Amino acid sequence: FQVFKIEVLMSGRKHFVEKRYSEFHALHKKLKKFIRTPEIPSKHVRNWVPKVLEQRRQGLELYLQTVVLENEELPKIFLDFLNVRHVPTLPKAESCGSFDETESEESSKLSHQPVLLFLRDPYVLPKAN
Repeated sequence: FQVFKIEVLMSGRKHFVEKRYSEFHALHKKLKKFIRTPEIPSKHVRNWVPKVLEQRRQGLELYLQTVVLENEELPKIFLDFLNVRHVPTLPKAESCGSFDETESEESSKLSHQPVLLFLRDPYVLPKAN
């Protein structure tokens, strides 16, 4: 089976989460009840060639980034999926400049920056030169 490694960067701290496609699909079904969701890459992949796997990886990366960018408040299900327990809130003006731990009551709001990306799939071997 195929596993996607997600890099989550928040407040200058980085952690990784590994998820299978079926877990993305389950997340998508739950999220649809709460927010308008982007398209998720197709469940069915005819052949497991690197090009097709890379398209799926890019599609899932775009899916996660779109959910983050289009929602000022992220559903708890989404944060749990990414293994994020606490979202510090940064005032919009400071969101780019400093990583001071400024927290407020509105801890479920994110400052909008690209926060997610997939690295290479650990199960696809790099081409030998």
